[in-house]
Amino acid sequence: MTRATQTISIFLLVSSLYLALFLGLIPLPSAINDLMPYLPFFGVFSFGLYLVGKLGYNVATFHDVPEAHKEILAEIELARADLKKMGVDVD
Repeated sequence: MTRATQTISIFLLVSSLYLALFLGLIPLPSAINDLMPYLPFFGVFSFGLYLVGKLGYNVATFHDVPEAHKEILAEIELARADLKKMGVDVD
């Protein structure tokens, strides 16, 4: 199963469950039933908070990789040499 099919399957499962709860096919207490229209907004808000937290954590724990820096500089020099051979002026 590819990542896209897995994501679509989970989305369809969650949306089917929400629709069954919203339409009253699965009985709920009235206090919870009053909150059902706001559940998608809460889900989107929670997902956004999760993504912001994950982004902040990854930025805070970012590690420098000196080997990758040297490798990319070598590739840039190689590309410049190839372009000069083709007659392209490279600064």
